[in-house]
Amino acid sequence: MSDREVGSGSQPSPGVGLVHRLTGGIRAKLAAGVTHLTSGSGPTLDYSSPPGDPGLFGPDSACWTIHADFTSMMTGGVSALLLQALHPLALAGVWDHSTFRTDILGRLRRTATFIAGTTYGNRHDALALIERVRRIHLGVTGVGPDGQPYRASDPELLTWVHVAEVSSFMTAHLRYVNPRLPLADQDRYFAETARIAEMLGAADIPRSRAAIDAYLLAMQPALVASERTREVVRVLMNAPVPSAAMRPAASLMLTAGVDLLPDWAQTMLGFKRFALLRRAVARPGVRALAPVIRWGLVNGVSKRARRRVAADGGAE
Repeated sequence: MSDREVGSGSQPSPGVGLVHRLTGGIRAKLAAGVTHLTSGSGPTLDYSSPPGDPGLFGPDSACWTIHADFTSMMTGGVSALLLQALHPLALAGVWDHSTFRTDILGRLRRTATFIAGTTYGNRHDALALIERVRRIHLGVTGVGPDGQPYRASDPELLTWVHVAEVSSFMTAHLRYVNPRLPLADQDRYFAETARIAEMLGAADIPRSRAAIDAYLLAMQPALVASERTREVVRVLMNAPVPSAAMRPAASLMLTAGVDLLPDWAQTMLGFKRFALLRRAVARPGVRALAPVIRWGLVNGVSKRARRRVAADGGAE
């Protein structure tokens, strides 16, 4: 039976039906594995309703484009966590108030939920997530190893955490999704996401590619690769996976996350020695894996959000 006959209303042959069932099963297992890495911690969000709600940004925004690709966001997330760990006071808050040493996947999931929810969630859910994190930050206070007090609600610390994230996400997008993204669109992305940081309490947030680069350069003297930092690296690079079958893909994502780091950060974290080998493995590996993951995620968050907006006549 030809493809034309199948598409014209005739019943598909048993062979075609078997292929569809097999591919559907593989796709479901792949999607379940990805979901395990990005959900299960924090609030459960409904990305499909209410109809027509564009959330905080809407489908024409730069962040809806940048945050849509799972592989680039995961590698960017790994890079962001490593970069954040170089700030001694930002790390002190995580060290004293987080279960990352016993639940690193939980930390990754909570971060993924916040990014996805504030980007693609409806307006009510996005604002509720921001308020929830603001309240949590108020209770995260203490004293760093050098005796300097810290608080997670410190506007300067919030800016550091934000910049580490969005700069890493952009680097991943340029490497694995669209290396030709115009500078104007990069600037638009940084300006959009600065709104979230501002709502969390950050101050003096860089809002363009040039401002982001200048900020990272200015921050380097304040960064430290301490014993605590090395422990974060050890825990992250040995993060558990839901099944042995996913170990190669997870290892590839972690390696690619290290490869995304700026050269100076790789040097500080002790990764520079094998940088060329890591690049040779990570970049072609992620480019080969990404289409498989995109094929598996037929009902991802960004797709559900676009259908939600379009359900009331909004933009596709």
